[in-house]
Amino acid sequence: MPSPYRALFAAPGSKGFSAAGFLGRMPLSMMGIGVVTMVSQLTGRYGLAGALSATMALAAAVAGPQVSRLVDQYGQRRVLRPATLVALASAAGLLCAAHFGWPDWSLYVFSAGIGCVPSVGAMIRARWAALYRDTPQLHTAYSFESVVDEVCFIFGPIISIGLSTAWFPEAGPLLAACFLAVGVFWLTSQRATEPAPHPRERHGEGGGSALRSPGLQVLVATFVATGAIFGAVDVVTVAFADEQGHKGAASVVLALYAAGSCVAGLVFGLLRFKGAPEPRWLLGICAMAVSMIPLLLVGNLPFLAAALFVAGLSIAPTMITTMSLIEQHVPRAQLTEGMTWISTGLAVGVALGSSVAGWVIDAAGAQAGYGVPAVSGAVAVAVGFLGYRRLKRPVPRRGGTVEHHSERQERHVA
Repeated sequence: MPSPYRALFAAPGSKGFSAAGFLGRMPLSMMGIGVVTMVSQLTGRYGLAGALSATMALAAAVAGPQVSRLVDQYGQRRVLRPATLVALASAAGLLCAAHFGWPDWSLYVFSAGIGCVPSVGAMIRARWAALYRDTPQLHTAYSFESVVDEVCFIFGPIISIGLSTAWFPEAGPLLAACFLAVGVFWLTSQRATEPAPHPRERHGEGGGSALRSPGLQVLVATFVATGAIFGAVDVVTVAFADEQGHKGAASVVLALYAAGSCVAGLVFGLLRFKGAPEPRWLLGICAMAVSMIPLLLVGNLPFLAAALFVAGLSIAPTMITTMSLIEQHVPRAQLTEGMTWISTGLAVGVALGSSVAGWVIDAAGAQAGYGVPAVSGAVAVAVGFLGYRRLKRPVPRRGGTVEHHSERQERHVA
């Protein structure tokens, strides 16, 4: 591991909460695809399986920011444990309902309950921010977390699908729930690195939703379009591989997409930048959009794999810069909520992108489906340019806020 990453874990407690965060984040990539695999195997109804997965994603998009807002006010331990218990109880109910053939409405109810699952990635980034705020190490920490995200998305679906198909249908979601329980309860047992709550902020200047920030609104809107890229690419790639007669290869091709992001995140974390991060963020959004154009020309799986690996190179750097921008545009007392709103935007975008892509595939075939991520990329660029001026106006530094711009930004990280 390069020295900046070794130095990152010199801080007491950093290895512990990072390891707990890795386990707690695995369900993000395992639960949805695990439920799809489980339900399709038990019932043969792919439409129901997809609808339940979408229900979980949309419920998480609604509940996630509210859970994170409570975390900012009351602390991670007091909020994450009961929220996780609700999600675990709902997961247990879903497994029982699917196994014993309960009515469809019960499946939807339990799927919605799983939406209470906390955004563990935001919790870990908040701990890094509390540990390394205003230092170059925070850039490295955000880079490392983006790499962890990609590792989860590379191996999570493979593990979940593999267990559910090779062992028993409920195995994938069951293991995801176990990872969630161990990760969250291990994380919340580590009190020394837990960010201090801000209970008074809900009555003062920091009150209300973090989404009231114009800059955060731009970031979230842009990442709805970005999420549509991800959702569409996943669905269209599976359909394209199926048309090529190698449906099983889709997981390998999509793993290369995540691997490109993983490599870029590792390298990006070693770099140090001067100047404001806004231009780099906009450049990253543009790069993501441009990288979708070659997908319109794919003719075989090897070319698709290479094109997606290159496309993945722009993901992690853009996400890392986004997390730095969030620190400038939301109060410090609402940092966890602000980060969760980005995940919410991505989740909504994934649901939209996958749905539209599925409709296009049915109507015109898989190759035409790659027009969906291309259009989504263009929308992301348009939103980014239209909202760019809002990103140039960060939250002023106040007693309960996260801060800074101009000279301070010149001295620190992207």
